[in-house]
Parts: sequence; structure tokens; C-alpha cells
Amino acid sequence: MASSGKMEGPSAPAVRRDPYEVLSVPRDSSDQEIKSAYRKLALKYHPDKNASNPEASELFKEVAYSYSILSDPEKRRQYDTAGFEIYSSILGSHQGEDKNEGKLGYRRAPQVFHYVPFGRRKGDGDKALENEGMDMEIDLSNLGTVNTMFAALFSKLGVPIKTTISPTVLEEAMNGTVAVRPLPVGTSATGKVDKQCAHFFGVTISEEQAHSGIVVRVTSPAQSKFKLLYFEQEVNGGYGLALQEDSQKTGKVTSAGMYFLHFQVYRMDSTVNALAMAKDPEAAFFKRLEGLQPCEVSALKPGTHIFAVYGDNFFKPASYMIEAMCAKSYEETTERLKEIESKILAKRNDLRQFETEYRKALARFQEVTNRYTQEREAVDDMLRERDNIHCSFTTERTLVNPVGAGCSSSRYTTEHSIPESPENGSVDGRDKSGKKKWFNLNLNRSDKKA
Repeated sequence: MASSGKMEGPSAPAVRRDPYEVLSVPRDSSDQEIKSAYRKLALKYHPDKNASNPEASELFKEVAYSYSILSDPEKRRQYDTAGFEIYSSILGSHQGEDKNEGKLGYRRAPQVFHYVPFGRRKGDGDKALENEGMDMEIDLSNLGTVNTMFAALFSKLGVPIKTTISPTVLEEAMNGTVAVRPLPVGTSATGKVDKQCAHFFGVTISEEQAHSGIVVRVTSPAQSKFKLLYFEQEVNGGYGLALQEDSQKTGKVTSAGMYFLHFQVYRMDSTVNALAMAKDPEAAFFKRLEGLQPCEVSALKPGTHIFAVYGDNFFKPASYMIEAMCAKSYEETTERLKEIESKILAKRNDLRQFETEYRKALARFQEVTNRYTQEREAVDDMLRERDNIHCSFTTERTLVNPVGAGCSSSRYTTEHSIPESPENGSVDGRDKSGKKKWFNLNLNRSDKKA
């Protein structure tokens, strides 16, 4: 089996090594063991933590490339069968199908420090980030004071700005060195968490509670920005980030929730709505429900589950209240949620069809409006021309008849016209050339004596 070779993709590692060797795992490793090994190495070599070390960036690419193979069952089977040769030849026939893959199938690694919507797992290909503009996130620790102020201003103006989770928080969780406070089901806890820090809570659920469903919600009457995080237990005793939900403003508070109710629940991604409004403000209404993203995790197993509240304010700490509830005490509310989710999905489909009808009607309306303007101008022109023609039937001789003047042009009749001949005997017909005027300085004395 070939374990090394050159790679053609510009973003892929220059030399291919055995993915098992890169991740330091045996060939019979489980998916969970491979994921855990990848997370540790990704945290170690991530560019956010090694800005001054270009070698770490290449190692991170190699780790990501190896994980992209071993995390996919089909790709792993192909590699185990014949190594990189058969793996590369198979992937070569699928070039261009995934915009996140290179010539040899190099796939963008799961975004260890980036946005993971609730219901989307770290390491599942990060499909939620494939949409345009969805992976634009900022690391507050690298912004500086001035840029942080601008980011805070834009956020205050309603521009959705997604931020990454601090690598320090994720590394401490991975190593299992974080302090976890118990949060019994049916209780709540309040606190203030500093920016880019997290408070961890352990929610222990019984088999009956797991069967009924669990809801974890965080609210902030102070309208603080925060993230609700869910961590999976790693084989080494640490915690790996699995789910994330950013706070949203709802009424006079900000809130975020995770709902494990054994049926499909949806989250609303405000970024999709903001992008739609920026591209087409007039039709943004039709995109309001396009931000609904399905939550793939719909149930929790009995045991202790780790949640965290992450401070996402730009400057000050985030105040919050976190609650863990069993859905059995909210059966009517759960049914209402299930019903309204179904209605919203149906309405989204209706709006998609209605948008097509609306755009056709709008295009027809614009066409009719343009024709109305043209027809009105044509009628005005014809009536004006008609008036001019009417005015042409007259015994008066027109002195000046500019276009569009109608019948208002200056005219004079032949009976009242000034005669041109001086023989008509009238006073006005006399020769006025000899009439003296006060301004005539050259007077002829001889003509005056005669």
C-alpha cells in the first residue's frame, strides 16, 4: 500500500502520509476515537493559535485531509482496500461535485473554532457552511479595540456578525479541565460570564426523562449576546463541542434553546434573512422562512450531558439564566410546538410557490404600467395635433404659429391690416422721411427756407 506521494491540490498537503499515522490512531480505531484524535490535533495546529508558525498551518491541512478520509465510511473503506492510488482515481471522477474538495478529494475540514448550528454536528462535513456568506466569522481575540468597536456598532445596527469560540475554551474542554456545575432537571441557574469565556453545566437525565424529551434554554433580560453549547463526552474524559446555538433577540430578551423532543425541530438562522434582504429588499419577505434549519439531533440518551453558556458580548460580561426542563411537564406546549413547526414548514412551501406567482404578477404590473404611460402620452399628442388642425380652419393669416401653440397664435385680418401703399390718402401713408426729430442733428437749412 502506498502511504506517501505528491498531491496536486493547492490547498492540500504537499506530501501524503498514511491518515492513520497522521492522526496517531490504529487501523481498527472507532469513529469516536478518530474524531477525538482529530479534534486534539486540530486544536494543536489550528492557524488561529499558530499565527507565527507557517509549519503548523501545513500540519493542520494534513490533519484535516486525513480526517476527511477516515471520517467518511466509504472513503475509509476505499483507502483501506488499495491506498491512495485507488482512492485518488475514484475521487478523480467526481471532481467539481463538491466545491470544498480539491483535485484529489481534499475536503474542507470541520470548522473546529467556527459556527456549528444547533442540530449540526462538528465533523459532519460542515454542510451548514456551504452557503454563500455563512462561514464569515470573526475571532474577537484578534480584532483589537478599534475593530471590536466597529463590529459592536454594526451588530447594534442589526448586521448579523458571527463570532468564533475561543480556542482556549475548546482546548480546556477537550482536556477535561473545565469546572462543571450540576444543573438538575427542573431547575435554573443564573450568572455572568466574561466575554470569550464559558460556564459549564452538567444535566443528568433519567431514562424516563430521556424518553419524554429534554429542553435546555438560556435567556438574558439584559439582551446580552451569548452562545449555548453542547459537548459530547470524549474517550479520554474530555468534552468535544458538538452543537451550538447563537442567541437571538426575541421581544425584550435574548434567548437560545436546544430541544430534544423526539421529533424534528427547526432553528432560525437570521443570517440567511439578512443576506436575502441585502440582495433583494423588496422580496425579502419570501426569504424569511428560508432561514429554518433542521436540527439533526432530536433526542438525548440517559446520563449526564454537558452544556455551556459562552459569553459573546464585545466588551462586557453576559448575564444569563439557564434552565433544564423535562418535556413531560409541558406536554401541551410540546404538542403546540410540533403543530406550529408543521404549519411553518407548510407555509414555507406555500410562499415558494406564491413568490413565483408574485414575481410574474409584478412583471406584468410593470409592463402594464409602462404601457399606461405610453398610451397616455400618445392620446395627449393626438388630441394636441387635433386641436392644431382645428385651428387651421380660419380666415386669419397667422404671423407666428409655433408647434404646439394651438389657436393662441397672433393673427390679424385683411380688413384691419396696415396698408403698405402710401397712395391710400391716409395720414399714416405720408412720407415721414422729412419729419424732423429732435435727435436729428444734421438739419438742412436750405430745405427749411424753401
